[in-house]
Amino acid sequence: MLYAILIPLLIACFIPALSKLKTKIHTGIFIFFVPFFIFIYFASFIGTDFSPVMEQYSWIPSLGINFDLYLDGLSLLFVLLISGIGALVVFYSIYYLDKSEQLGNFYVYLLMFMSAMLGVVLSDNIFVLYTFWELTSISSFLLIGYWHFKERSRYGALKSMLITVFGGLNMLGGFILLYVVTGTTSIQEMIQQADMILSSNYLPLILGFILLGAFTKSAQFPFHIWLPDAMEAPTPVSAYLHSATMVKAGLFLVARFSPIFATYEWFFIVVSVIGIITLCWGSYMSVRQTDLKAILAFSTISQLGMIMAMLGFGTPIAIFAAVFHILNHATFKGSLFMVAGIVDHETGTRDIRKLGGLATLMPITATLAIFGTFSMAGVPLPFLNGFYSKEMFFDATLGLGSGGWSQVIPYLAVIGSIFTFVYSMYFFFGTFTGKKQLDQLPKKPHEAPIGMLIAPILLVAGVILIGLFPNMVNAPFLQHAATAVNNAVEYKKISFWHGFISPFFMSLAVVGIGTVLFITRKKWQAVYNFLPGKASFNHIYNGIISKLDTLSNRITNFYMTGSLKTYMSLILSTVLIVSVVYMFLTDGFAFSTDQLAEPSFIEIAVVAVMIIAAIATIYMNHNVAAILVLGVVGFGVAILFVIYRAPDIALTQLVIETVTVALFLLCFYHLPKMRKSTDSIKTKTINAIISIAFGALITIVAISANSSRWFDSIADYFVENSYKLGGGDNIVNVILVDFRGLDTLFEISVLGIAALAVVGLIKMKKNKEAE
Repeated sequence: MLYAILIPLLIACFIPALSKLKTKIHTGIFIFFVPFFIFIYFASFIGTDFSPVMEQYSWIPSLGINFDLYLDGLSLLFVLLISGIGALVVFYSIYYLDKSEQLGNFYVYLLMFMSAMLGVVLSDNIFVLYTFWELTSISSFLLIGYWHFKERSRYGALKSMLITVFGGLNMLGGFILLYVVTGTTSIQEMIQQADMILSSNYLPLILGFILLGAFTKSAQFPFHIWLPDAMEAPTPVSAYLHSATMVKAGLFLVARFSPIFATYEWFFIVVSVIGIITLCWGSYMSVRQTDLKAILAFSTISQLGMIMAMLGFGTPIAIFAAVFHILNHATFKGSLFMVAGIVDHETGTRDIRKLGGLATLMPITATLAIFGTFSMAGVPLPFLNGFYSKEMFFDATLGLGSGGWSQVIPYLAVIGSIFTFVYSMYFFFGTFTGKKQLDQLPKKPHEAPIGMLIAPILLVAGVILIGLFPNMVNAPFLQHAATAVNNAVEYKKISFWHGFISPFFMSLAVVGIGTVLFITRKKWQAVYNFLPGKASFNHIYNGIISKLDTLSNRITNFYMTGSLKTYMSLILSTVLIVSVVYMFLTDGFAFSTDQLAEPSFIEIAVVAVMIIAAIATIYMNHNVAAILVLGVVGFGVAILFVIYRAPDIALTQLVIETVTVALFLLCFYHLPKMRKSTDSIKTKTINAIISIAFGALITIVAISANSSRWFDSIADYFVENSYKLGGGDNIVNVILVDFRGLDTLFEISVLGIAALAVVGLIKMKKNKEAE
């Protein structure tokens, strides 16, 4: 499993070089085999005798963070969607994206995202999961903004990242609290300690933080606003991220932690309410759209809301229906996104107002759209997989009880499904039937090449096969996924006909009322002028971003003045405040004279001279005089080392101080003469306060460090082992060369880089003078 996660990242490293080769072969052909073989590998796990697999790799054992991977029915479902649809998307992109595009960038981002999603669904460690979770946000940001020369692409990319990363940070807070409560970072071990979590005082915070992460990633109301703007990405990205993978990461998170929170009442209330609201709002808003991908974007929001609601219900039938619909949605929605891409590719527009009558010009595409849209609408036909899970959804809403909120849910489910039917019919009939408007199209439409049709054909074949033979995927596949969420799930047989029962009549009501609303759509569409009218969560988002931009500009303009004096004052003040507060809160102040020797007269004299010299530098008005007086301080330190019988360090200090003084003299020779300070009394006072306070802080830190003994001194170790392990009599040299050899190496490297930079600057100056 580890190789399945890392191989896409490894291949991505070679794509830039591969894409630069002058070859007639499309880069996507090489990439296709990566997700294809991953799919084949994991497909071998499908079977009635499947049992979970755990792989453990040590990563940061001191923090209890191991790279643990866990494959059960739930993660297997998502892995197959990620790799299977990933392979189809790559194949589709070969014909959708021209070789003149920046294909190297596209496939690097795509493989990065694939690895991240595989890591999310396979991770058993919460912090590893979080790492991959944020990698999905970063890689999706790059994919959505792939056409970065478009302002809307940049806007959509930034919007998606800000919202999903905001949720991810909240989710991290929930994970940290889970670790505090349970003492483990393993999700499976946390599930075993569910009672401890449910009895914790942190439970509301844990649930709230984790659900924020799930809701933002899966575009739940009111965080759904990022998904429609993400449609500015190329269609292969939309078909991959926004129908089958990224947007379902939130669903996976809720499903994975359901065994912990399933018995918590607020889990049912929050998840089911948000899910139902998202279902209704997304389907209602989808009918309003005029862009094909915008219709599908809001329909995705709606479908995700329905699945989220079922996960919130938590009943066996609801869990099975949720898992089943995750699979079904990936098939019909993935095919519809590809259909929308084909229409755009072959006509030059996605504006449904300019389309119509394309069925005779693009018959294969229209046929694919029929199966996809009718399955999405939940039309009761035995060869459409969408109907099965939609009817199970209705059945699940009726089994919630008869009290309070539970009594309203079935009605909201029907309302949301009615608008689902309307936008499905709107998508198909508005695009493929009616009057042709060829004069409105930028390109003369014709059927897409067979290569572009293969991927949606395979997805539609999945719609039909699952519809005709639903039990083919039940016992060997869906059952394992559902029981991973709820052990009580036992759905032995999926049937099309259950008799004249309530869910069937609910489906008939959806089709009947939905048909009427679709036919009369133009007459009642004015309702959107009142709801939502001018109100929009996008206005709230844009307002927040605008305020943040204004505030950040003010803050930046406050400290970015171009004055080195201001920068140093702010830096020193910040270090001073943070250090003092931290030391105060942690009782870091200590003062002990137990192990100090009495100072000798010569020590006092040397230190007095150093203090006088340091103060004198402030009042010097001549460059050379200031440097020489400052050098007295450095040479005084060397004398102290001699007094303390450390000749090596004393010599080092003498050499460094001599070189420093010489360098200062060389530099100051080219600088203007020092001028008398013209600062105001207020500025001088502030500077004096900062200087004295910072100096006092360093003094206190030094005294506290010397007076505190939190750990055993390492000096004895060096004394005992300098000769034995380092082979040298001089302890200082052995420490610098052997025990801390890497420190010395890096210091030398830094000096070498600085020297090269100086040489480069000198050459640049000589070249300019030569010109």
